[in-house]
Amino acid sequence: MGRHSFIQMSKLPNVKGRISYISSHARQENLYAVYETTDRDFWRKLAAENQQKFKRSGTEGKCIEARELIIALPESYTELDPNMVLKEFTDSFKKQYGVECIAALHHNKRKTNYHIHLIFAERTLLPEPEIKTASRAMYYDETGKHVRTKKEITGEDGKPRPGCTVIKKGEIYEEHLFSIKNPAFKSEAFLDEAKHFFTALINRSIQDPELHLKVFEQNSVYLPTKKIGKNNPKEAEIEADNAERMEWNRTADLALVSGVPEETVMEVRNKEIYDKATESVQNHGWLPGLFRGIVQKARSFLEAIIRKTELPPKPTLRIDIKEFNSMKALMTQLRSKAAIIKDKQEFTIPMLKDELESIKGLFKGKERKAVEAQIQAAEQEVSDLKQEISDMVKKAGYPNGQAFMAAYNKAEKIVKQYKADLAESERRTQQPAQAETQRPPEKRSIIEQLRQIQTEAKQKPRNTPKRNRDDWER
Repeated sequence: MGRHSFIQMSKLPNVKGRISYISSHARQENLYAVYETTDRDFWRKLAAENQQKFKRSGTEGKCIEARELIIALPESYTELDPNMVLKEFTDSFKKQYGVECIAALHHNKRKTNYHIHLIFAERTLLPEPEIKTASRAMYYDETGKHVRTKKEITGEDGKPRPGCTVIKKGEIYEEHLFSIKNPAFKSEAFLDEAKHFFTALINRSIQDPELHLKVFEQNSVYLPTKKIGKNNPKEAEIEADNAERMEWNRTADLALVSGVPEETVMEVRNKEIYDKATESVQNHGWLPGLFRGIVQKARSFLEAIIRKTELPPKPTLRIDIKEFNSMKALMTQLRSKAAIIKDKQEFTIPMLKDELESIKGLFKGKERKAVEAQIQAAEQEVSDLKQEISDMVKKAGYPNGQAFMAAYNKAEKIVKQYKADLAESERRTQQPAQAETQRPPEKRSIIEQLRQIQTEAKQKPRNTPKRNRDDWER
């Protein structure tokens, strides 16, 4: 089954320096190719005009001179000509978006990540430069702000203060070589479009459809985990964060097979995790410990919904369709484990905790430890059962519980309709006048629909770890 593509965008406050870094054999240990759609003078002039406009705008922060995409390639791409690969990707991007680019093809130091750095301009060259000349003397203070009179920039000695500028009449005071920035490049919609664009381009050179990359879809009930780079000083912190995210994902699977609607799980994830995490970041900054606490509370909230949800009855359809019967058998097993979890969380664990609470006294330490061990064992059993649910779904060929439930619900609907159509057909065939024209629905068509549903579900993307930019530079 194919993995997710990785395409990341970043802002460049020093485009000339970045170009030098990605295209230098002296600075890149594993540089295979460099490709440019224009000369380096273009980037020098682009940087100068961007800085000029930024200075005049009075905006705080750093001037963004260009943008960069990092595009991870499958290792199978190392068998292809690097110059041809880089040219195809860069020219395709320029054709799609109409901007100049420079790109480089690298391996990281450990040769585990084969990737492209693609720098692109947000402005395009104008057909003719826009040149403005001064109709009278013009004065600019130390900040570059235009002032009306010479007196406003003159010091006590009667001369312009250091940093102030005087443009004489007839001199050029402003020259534009480029268009305004395309605001579309700032949007999430552009990055999403670029991800799909490059993923499709990558897949063109992958022969096996099973190995085709997919774009991670954000509209999922799951939380993505993070990649841990080599020698990362925050490795333990990220591992703890990932463990809590995975526990949420297992609980989401449990919720879905327990009959909690997907919309409800999504609502809990959005409100109890994303909204509260955003509020936490705004108030306290990014604190991983706080985020884990938010996820734990959200998981407890979702588990409470699961306990209140009546498990749907076991499937009762009795139509001899092999594909659906295998799905039905899996659903029965999943709901059996969900029922055990429900019993443990609703009765066994609360009862043990009540028992522990009642054990008091100086000489009851051994008794308390025994009950604590039972609680710990019961909670571990719940965690193991959740993991089994996720593993069973994946073993059956589905990326996660969400994909399986979507496929199962579609399949069940088709089979129920088949049963209704068959009953109606049998009723009609009892009437002689219609016996020749009415035929029961074909079983073959039902099987084909089921197979199509299963195939689509199993092709849905997995919830894979996000990668950080630094991982591609190591």
